[in-house]
This record gives sequence, C-alpha cells and structure tokens, in this order.
Amino acid sequence: EVQLQASGGGLVHPGGSLRLSCVASGFSFSTYAMSWVRQAPGKEVEWVAVINPGGGNTNYADSVKGRFTISRDNAKNTLYLEMNSLKPEDTAVYYCAKPPTKGKGTLVTVSS
Repeated sequence: EVQLQASGGGLVHPGGSLRLSCVASGFSFSTYAMSWVRQAPGKEVEWVAVINPGGGNTNYADSVKGRFTISRDNAKNTLYLEMNSLKPEDTAVYYCAKPPTKGKGTLVTVSS
C-alpha cells in the first residue's frame, strides 16, 4: 500500500520560509517521479512541482518558480519542498503525490 506522509507545515509571516518533508513507503520510491500539490481553502488542487526519479530534473508551476525548490533523498525515501519568500496566497494544505495517491497533507499558513 502506497503511503505518503507530509510534515513541516505551520504558520509563517509573509516573506518567511518553510521546509516540507514527505516520507514515502509501500513502493519503490527511487523509481518514480514525485510531485507536490496543494489545495487552498475553497479551491481546486493545484500542482506545484515535480522531480524525476534521479532528482536531476525538476519543473515548477509559474506561481512558485524561483521561490520553491523540490528535492529528494532516495536513500531515505523522502521528498522535500523548500519554500522561500512565502506569500499569503501560498496558504494551503500541501501534499506529496505519486498519482493517483496524494497522501496525508500538511497545512501551511502565511499570515502577518
């Protein structure tokens, strides 16, 4: 059974930073591309970033490009999302995803 557990969310001021982590189990993590997605209150799920199995190729939504960095540690079965220059519109529940599974999310709130 695929299990994805995100953590690291919290309350941060605009302009601040957070690092999210996601521990994966139940599948061969190092052989799959992984993504982060988010869902703001009352809105649809939004794709944020993707990383290839080896970690050498990444892609980002325009809304986070230049501010967020996705990475992975295949030895630890862990996916990361480094978030800098956070804005109130980044407020959402963040999930790591191996489609169609998106696991348990972590709430990020950006507010002064």
